Amino acid sequence: MRRIGVLTSGGDAPGMNAAIRAVVRAAIGRGVEVIGFHHGYEGLMHDESVPMDSKSVGGIISHGGTFLRSARSEEFRKPEGRLRAMEILGRKGIEGLVVIGGDGSLTGALTLYEEFGFPVVGVPGSIDNDISGTDFSIGFDTAVNGALMAIDRVRDTAYSHERVFVIEVMGRRNGFIALEAGLACGAEAILIPEVPFSVLDVCDMIKTSALRGKKSSIIIVAEGAARASDIRDVIEENTGFEARYLVLGHMQRGGSPTAFDRVLALRLGALAANRLISGFKAEMAGVDGIKLVSHPLTYVLSMERTVDPEKLLLAGVMAQ
Repeated sequence: MRRIGVLTSGGDAPGMNAAIRAVVRAAIGRGVEVIGFHHGYEGLMHDESVPMDSKSVGGIISHGGTFLRSARSEEFRKPEGRLRAMEILGRKGIEGLVVIGGDGSLTGALTLYEEFGFPVVGVPGSIDNDISGTDFSIGFDTAVNGALMAIDRVRDTAYSHERVFVIEVMGRRNGFIALEAGLACGAEAILIPEVPFSVLDVCDMIKTSALRGKKSSIIIVAEGAARASDIRDVIEENTGFEARYLVLGHMQRGGSPTAFDRVLALRLGALAANRLISGFKAEMAGVDGIKLVSHPLTYVLSMERTVDPEKLLLAGVMAQ
């Protein structure tokens, strides 16, 4: 290959810039030109392209978000939109594409390959960590640490005022952030979409803990499991404790990526570029333990990544 493209798509994740940097410099190291596209697939269809060299990605490794910016595109979901994207790729002389994003972005990449035979390699970028084929996706570690920092501060206030705090973290379809942050902060309860729960059981736990002398509690809930405000209301009505709620929201997406996410992004971005240039198609770069791996996108997108039930059991034991 003489020229490849790179884009970021869907929700942004800390570490995406490090991944872009790795793609560009790994490709240049092999004598391959790189064209970046702003605003994901939307920018690809409308030729928001920019030539990239080693200098253009200098100083971005510590920045959150994505300097190529991102967007979700309804137009790309249509055959006409994808045909337009292919016309742009052909016009630019681009022979392969690295896509950095979550499962929706990777689905778009696979569709380009299946419909047109166009070479694509994906890089998992999602704070939700819900992408199969890799132990970690870019941005998850930073999101957990950002949530944990906020939760630790709230814990101080909860203790000082003898209150219950219900803290809502991101995770519409899964509880990876809630479970990891909840374990790390010593939450009294962790509520996630994957596991049925009763708020009344949580209330009983709070009352039992109070009998043992515990005057404050932290309840972590994934946004897809329930609304923190609703849980707060039930707790106040059934325990007599004063309760507050906090929604962390999109602060978990932003911020400088952790060292873990930076190194992960560099390794995955470089692997993706090298696999693409070497002739591999329709794959996603990932990690298995400390080893780099690459799996077919068909496999990645056909599997559902689930939380570790042993971690949830451990959280219950630690909360006693």
